[in-house]
Amino acid sequence: MLSKSQARTFFLGGTGVFAAIFLALTVDSMKRIPALTHADQLTESVVRGKRLWEANNCMGCHTLFGEGAYYAPELTQVVERRGKPWIRLFLKDPEKMFPGERRMVNYRFTDAQTEDVIAFLDWCGHVNLQGFPPKPPLRDLLRPAAVTASGTAASQPELFRTICIACHSVGGVGGVVGPALDEVYRRKTRDEMLVWIADPQKLKPGTPMPVIEMTDAQRAEIVDYLLDLAGRTPPPANGRPTPKTPAEVYE
Repeated sequence: MLSKSQARTFFLGGTGVFAAIFLALTVDSMKRIPALTHADQLTESVVRGKRLWEANNCMGCHTLFGEGAYYAPELTQVVERRGKPWIRLFLKDPEKMFPGERRMVNYRFTDAQTEDVIAFLDWCGHVNLQGFPPKPPLRDLLRPAAVTASGTAASQPELFRTICIACHSVGGVGGVVGPALDEVYRRKTRDEMLVWIADPQKLKPGTPMPVIEMTDAQRAEIVDYLLDLAGRTPPPANGRPTPKTPAEVYE
């Protein structure tokens, strides 16, 4: 049993020790912040993008670093997840990228403002958050199995590699919003693909597939690439087409 004076000494001594440890850890954390946040990459464009983020109250719907509202997607690593070309198109016309679904306001940013917002989000994605945000545990299970190793990014048209791959996948690489396109040539002819890409809403009103602005040459390049997969993809077992994945929700 401690006497009153011993108990007082123990309490004050313990409080002093743990307070010193807390202060030391705080100082150490503060010293690490510039390296963890890549403060040397805070360009003027990034700063302007942050001001646009705050001025338009983007946190009223989105979260960043886990802080904000949960009405719209978390954007800490949106540049890594979607890619800059896709984000440019989305900010230009949010409704166009998700027909009949998105409620995001079109802020009508200028091209320069759009680049500033992207620069800010790109900087956010490179901040070392010690494992945050966590990877979705079932995301890899939803990806279609790779059926060919030839559909690499190097062989893909630029527009497909920067825009289409955000929703579709080839060879098990890409998004899972739309159907995998490894064997789309089995389901559609060249002319059908060209017409579908040109105006999906006309053929199937309400489809999640947006109309992406592109030239006839770019559209043909994408279709020819998908048709070229026919010569590189092994035939399905028993002559039956490969079953659709859970992601193939609007084909």
